[in-house]
Amino acid sequence: MPPLSSRTMVSDDAMEPLERLLNLVGLLLASPTPLTFDQIRDTLEAYQGDNIESVKRKFERDKDSLRAYGVPLEMTGTDVWDVEMGYTIPKDRYYLPEISFTPEEITALYLAAQGGSEATEVAQGVRKLLYGAEGGLLTGSAGGPLAAESDTDQTRLMAAAAAASARRRVRFGYRTATGSAGDRDVDAFGVVFRGGHWYLVGHDRDRDDIRAFRLSRVTDALADVGEGSTPPEGFHAIDHVEAGPWNAGDESARIAFGPAAAVLAEASLPGAYRERVRDDGWTILSVPAPDAETLAPIVLGYGPEAEVLEPQTLRAEVVRRLTAAIGG
Repeated sequence: MPPLSSRTMVSDDAMEPLERLLNLVGLLLASPTPLTFDQIRDTLEAYQGDNIESVKRKFERDKDSLRAYGVPLEMTGTDVWDVEMGYTIPKDRYYLPEISFTPEEITALYLAAQGGSEATEVAQGVRKLLYGAEGGLLTGSAGGPLAAESDTDQTRLMAAAAAASARRRVRFGYRTATGSAGDRDVDAFGVVFRGGHWYLVGHDRDRDDIRAFRLSRVTDALADVGEGSTPPEGFHAIDHVEAGPWNAGDESARIAFGPAAAVLAEASLPGAYRERVRDDGWTILSVPAPDAETLAPIVLGYGPEAEVLEPQTLRAEVVRRLTAAIGG
């Protein structure tokens, strides 16, 4: 910020007290060295005038006001010999440090906003704190209302957040995207909101790997079974949740594609990788499996050049849609 010039200042008669104070703060912050009263008076028109005693009283009142507002206005030597004393505002005491939150603190803020409407000041304030925060719940997302997904149980969400914050080990029933059900034993590391869904991210003890579990697929209450482990260094929960419509968790689909379609599918389906090429020239790809309702229309877009091999739930959804289209 360049030093404020008297040519840019409006007359004292037209100047509001707050504007005068802001000009004084701006001048002192911009100056690389402390400024004497005479230097301030020469620069700011608000302190110019023939009645020097009146000007000094005004300056004294302004100094008291700034200090009352918490501005660290100080007097110090203008040089190493302290021959003259000047006024300064230390930048390290004036500017607030960058606000940062742990993922657990961000989770608490987000959950606190759930009780209010989108228009409340609380929700608006939480939104400002959430977006762009390191490791934040909304990292990588495009925004949207501060609301939990409709099929996520609030009690379950709160339990997951509490487990992640306290580094607890939890056990729960889980239904995958392909419909298979089983139990999960997880050291809870974090709770993430992405793509319209909430996820518990943690170390899956049975699979010995960090996995993401969509909370709307949890089939019962999270049971606390003891102390959990600590996330590895550099851990960010959001990194373990796939972007886009996939958000698949720990299941994959196997789809065979014709020679021409395989090249396009391998390049365009997130997370897809080639398993092998069959004797008939078709390529089998392993694709992270979202809900069958999400992946089925994508598969159908390849027409006769794609065949779902597994899971059965995805294959059945493709058949259902084909049947409906033929019947229609």
